[in-house]
Amino acid sequence: MLLTLIFIISIIMIMMIIMNVVPIINIHKKLDREKNSPFECGFDPFSKPRNSFSIHFFSISLMFLIFDIEITLLLPTPMLLKKINTINWMFTTSFIMSILLLGIMIEWKEGSMNWK
Repeated sequence: MLLTLIFIISIIMIMMIIMNVVPIINIHKKLDREKNSPFECGFDPFSKPRNSFSIHFFSISLMFLIFDIEITLLLPTPMLLKKINTINWMFTTSFIMSILLLGIMIEWKEGSMNWK
């Protein structure tokens, strides 16, 4: 029993040493300009800071945010069926779904979702 315990502890110690030594001697530590730069979305991080921001990227992110919030409003609606009566539940659910569908139709008609 004691011998097994010593064996398990020694294996764990060896694994810990290996896990701490391997990143130190790792060969893939070449540093270049792209690895040292922060990751930014929507614009080139190596361009001038006063360049205009992509409005299309901004509108896509707003659409995602709005539809994400609407989906979080829709997910608990089946559980609300037990709490409120059926007529109110159907009216609320259809109202939220109509707003969601109307928003998608307007954005589709404007071409906002087409990546140019």
